[in-house]
Amino acid sequence: MSLIITGFALLAAWWIIFIAVAIARKQMPVFLFLLVLLLAWAVPEVLLFTGNPEVAAGLLVVPFVILIQMMRVIPEYQRGVLFRLGRMQKVVLPGFNLILPFNLDIMRKVDMRTFTIDVSKQEVITRDNVTVIVDAVVYFNVFDPILAVVKVADYTKSTSLLAQTILRSVLGQHELDEMLAKRAELGQVLQKLLDEATDPWGIKVSAVEIKAVELAETMKRAIARQAEAERERRAKIIAAEGELQASEKLAQAADVLSRSPSSLQLRYLQTLTEIAVEKNSTIIFPLPMEFLKVVSKLAGKDAE
Repeated sequence: MSLIITGFALLAAWWIIFIAVAIARKQMPVFLFLLVLLLAWAVPEVLLFTGNPEVAAGLLVVPFVILIQMMRVIPEYQRGVLFRLGRMQKVVLPGFNLILPFNLDIMRKVDMRTFTIDVSKQEVITRDNVTVIVDAVVYFNVFDPILAVVKVADYTKSTSLLAQTILRSVLGQHELDEMLAKRAELGQVLQKLLDEATDPWGIKVSAVEIKAVELAETMKRAIARQAEAERERRAKIIAAEGELQASEKLAQAADVLSRSPSSLQLRYLQTLTEIAVEKNSTIIFPLPMEFLKVVSKLAGKDAE
């Protein structure tokens, strides 16, 4: 008998605590429901306590059946969308909450964290008729849980399918060189279009990143040959510019030497000094043609 009294007191206190929580959360329907059920349970319990203790002990199970169904705990990173008799009521905040049991209230939890969607590889034909396979990643989060539950059946799947469609349509308007060189700009365009399309669903697309652009082997070889030809063209231009600059400097040096004939002889001696440092066995040294002519004339006179 004392055990029944103790159980009755504990369950009544538990019920009263739930009523206090409903009052603190300003949940009037839940408060009225708990108050009516408390009276409907407590009055028969008191009346049957002395007359039929077995039935009174059986009624102690009623609070467990009702109150446990009413408890809902929502983590900090989630929000609850509450439906009462099929109609949307409000957004339930994180923490301990009470709802009506027996499916009178239905609560859908929505994760507010950032989701990452690995968009399946899409085969895209560029504007210059090159077939590429594009792999992208989409980052998004829910900013309005009511829209995410009421306006779309599965916002994650819908966002993924929409990202695939927009990816093919946007990248198909650009050439291959633009797609390879301007990934960041194309990612911003994709993010803006996808964000505008998913805004009615309560979805905020924060970023779209193009991970990889795969090409066929023949196209890879063609791009490699193009890059090699470009490097050879630049090398030839640089070499030609070097020859031009060298010829200009040599012309300037020749003008300086022509104004001072003795400087040419000094240049000869400096060249000889530089050659001697290398310890070469053979030294070829240029001589002026006038000197050879003088020597030839002297040799002719001696012969006469």
